[in-house]
Amino acid sequence: MTDDNSFSFDDVAIVSLEACEAPLVLSSDEVDRRLAPLYERGIGRAGLLESLAGIRERRQWPDDVSFTDAAAMAGEAAIASAGIDRSRIGLLIDSSVCRQRLEPSSAVTVHDTLGLPTTCMNFDLVNACLGFLNAMHVAGLMIDAGQIEYALVVDGEGTTEIYNNTINHLLENGEELGDVLANFATLTLGSGSAATVLGRHSKNPGSHQMLGGFFRAATQHHELCVGSLQGMTTDTGALLQAGTEFVKLAWDAAGAGEVWGGRSRYILHQVSEVHTNAMLDVLGIDPDRVPKSFPHYGNIGPAAIPITLASVQDTLEPGDTVLCMGIGSGLNAGVIDIRW
Repeated sequence: MTDDNSFSFDDVAIVSLEACEAPLVLSSDEVDRRLAPLYERGIGRAGLLESLAGIRERRQWPDDVSFTDAAAMAGEAAIASAGIDRSRIGLLIDSSVCRQRLEPSSAVTVHDTLGLPTTCMNFDLVNACLGFLNAMHVAGLMIDAGQIEYALVVDGEGTTEIYNNTINHLLENGEELGDVLANFATLTLGSGSAATVLGRHSKNPGSHQMLGGFFRAATQHHELCVGSLQGMTTDTGALLQAGTEFVKLAWDAAGAGEVWGGRSRYILHQVSEVHTNAMLDVLGIDPDRVPKSFPHYGNIGPAAIPITLASVQDTLEPGDTVLCMGIGSGLNAGVIDIRW
């Protein structure tokens, strides 16, 4: 770790990366249909979700699939893909925002479901949409320190409850366009799960080396987006402005334009068309190098980066360079650089 809060890894890699798609499709047209009584009162209009956010649909889990079920499902797939015995996993981190309880951790349920060994440390690491990158960072440091051989990072997000609560709230209490806009970001959320197994690059042929990255904080903006399963309120305009300004300052302070320019792929946290275009403009990134998952999946919180990366991993060649970039409510931003 250096004074500017950037970091590097010596011998850490992604051994496997897997994503699980929630099976139920919720289109923006269907959300508009459910909000029709609100529109009929002259509050908002149909089509805003797709025209402004660029989100045509998002996914949801069946009622019998919990957040930890979804996370464990992805974790099982990642372990199988890594081809290692689960007894060698020394750390499990669950980075999910969505949770059904305050304690115990979600990680303990995933740990039990996956049958991980008693020697496997496990805990939650939650930091809004940045959590998965934070978890990869912490796990990477422990691998480099020789404390563990393998780590499993999982994330499971679900949106059925928050959608129902938000739509019902708007139908019952919506009085003006501002009420719709304050809840607009909630209706861009999607469900899904992802997991990665991390290990030593030198011991896992064909693994994808994690090189380093940086993290930055701008916590003066911590009230711009506040959420729970009951609902989420967002000052969308202020959040967009603060987020793009913050990312630009962080990017420039880290010398990232020179250090990380020209990457094969840029895996951005997926929020919406507006946010993605704003980030590309302010950072000067080639849009053709930025795969988009939000049109079909919405904003899947911390699972968005691994799900987006997993969706294009079969198109990457050994030696390709990949920059994973996230910004989360708070505000916090982070980058992890990978050589495929």
